[in-house]
Amino acid sequence: MKIDKAYHDVGGDDFGPVPIDDGSYQLWERRVDAMMRLLSSPAVGLMRVDELRRGIETLGEATYNAEPYYGKWARSLAKIMIEKGVLSQADLDAKIAELRAERGLTP
Repeated sequence: MKIDKAYHDVGGDDFGPVPIDDGSYQLWERRVDAMMRLLSSPAVGLMRVDELRRGIETLGEATYNAEPYYGKWARSLAKIMIEKGVLSQADLDAKIAELRAERGLTP
């Protein structure tokens, strides 16, 4: 019997051997992790870990499969902060455009 699974449910799938990582993360990955820890801390309490998971699971299959681990976190954090009115999509878009312009990147 075939069980239908959502695109994010990879339990039991064979992805080969687990790569051994030396634990070094890029700066942006450490920042995303720090944002999650801060936003979900009891002192701030803007979100819960289950909200992060819901945000990740609702990214859509193409985005979910294209993003690295912390990319999924970053997109989920942004989505949840927009949902809660902490920032707006326009604010986020403007900041992204500003950063891209500073770095000479095209939209």
